[in-house]
Amino acid sequence: MSDVVLSCAGLIKRFGGITATDNVTFDLKQGARHALIGPNGAGKTTLINLLTGVLEPTAGRIELLGEDISALSQHERVRRGMVRTFQINQLFDTLTPLQTLAMVVSETQGLGGKWLQALGAGQPSVTERCAELLEQFHLTEVMNQPTKVLAYGKRRLLEIAIALACNPKVLLLDEPVAGVPAGEREELLQTVAALPADVSILLIEHDMDLVFEFATRITVLVNGAVLTEGAPEAIANDSQVKAVYLGHSLDATSGRNS
Repeated sequence: MSDVVLSCAGLIKRFGGITATDNVTFDLKQGARHALIGPNGAGKTTLINLLTGVLEPTAGRIELLGEDISALSQHERVRRGMVRTFQINQLFDTLTPLQTLAMVVSETQGLGGKWLQALGAGQPSVTERCAELLEQFHLTEVMNQPTKVLAYGKRRLLEIAIALACNPKVLLLDEPVAGVPAGEREELLQTVAALPADVSILLIEHDMDLVFEFATRITVLVNGAVLTEGAPEAIANDSQVKAVYLGHSLDATSGRNS
């Protein structure tokens, strides 16, 4: 049995005369901690939108758990186990973290719109799962506050909690620390590092501290194409990567520019 959970082969996306992704091929393995990096305009967002069904590929094939999902809708891909977060929070501002998670968990457990009932005495499986997620993502103290008043770092944590509530096999984290103030980053970094080992993760990120702290494998995308792929140490010392993306040397042990 293959240990590849998500793969794309020859993936191309053209917008008129512009090729946004150019024959991209890569594999995400079971339990992966894989980062996708590249300069602005490299095609990272386009690639993620292709993988998740936001965009339809011009050519190429996408497989999830050995099944061709190239033509499936976004929600069908979620149902099959691929979930993403976004650069900009996609949250319900008037709901609390508890209400938000109850809604997602209820849907995941096949209860549909009965999440308000589930918060009562009717569905202990929902309340138990919500309690687990609230604790795991350090949201218990703010679980009854409207999401719109939460600190930005807590909003990011809630978004990842929502994604995990969907029981993903593959989780795409799109710049999870983008916009998070320095004082709130450590909690977020620790929580991301502690995500379940059986969830395969593709991280899209500009923050090299997070990339080198988190990833065991890195793919570098430039001008819509894969420039190189390898272990963090190899990427940090790759002359092409330094030239086109980092612009200078990088300390792979700390992830800090040097």
